[in-house]
Amino acid sequence: MKVYLGADHAGWQLKEIIKKYLDQKKVSYQDLGNKVLDKNDDYPDYSLKVANAVIKDKKSLGILFCGSSAGACITANKVKGIRAASVRSLGEAKLARSDDDANIICLAGGQQVQQKVKNVGVSPALAKKIVTTWLDSSFSNAPRHKRRVGKIKKIETKNFK
Repeated sequence: MKVYLGADHAGWQLKEIIKKYLDQKKVSYQDLGNKVLDKNDDYPDYSLKVANAVIKDKKSLGILFCGSSAGACITANKVKGIRAASVRSLGEAKLARSDDDANIICLAGGQQVQQKVKNVGVSPALAKKIVTTWLDSSFSNAPRHKRRVGKIKKIETKNFK
């Protein structure tokens, strides 16, 4: 399994930390950008790259990073077949995978760059635990969760032409 990564300037530092962590864990990944810290870049560009890669490579997953995680998550969920979840706790990481079959998680990197805004972002230590929890989890295949994911797919079929 490969993990695709993407981040704008607000998530870039956390993405770089997670890349080193994935190297330590021997997890295969591909960084789809931004490759350099650019304060003028935009999260939709990298969110779309990761979402499209995850759709093309069915056995892959994705991790997106932006200031609040909301923008990256909103963008990724515009791609048919993506189930992106903004995750800030270990419980959310596990449930996003086991109940909702999330194929992308979005992490808030704002703590590293937005000093003027309090309580934005996850710490690198928590981000590492979230990533491990999510990667180590799998879809439960419980009938109620299969039914719910099936309903999401029907909504996509109707609304994404």
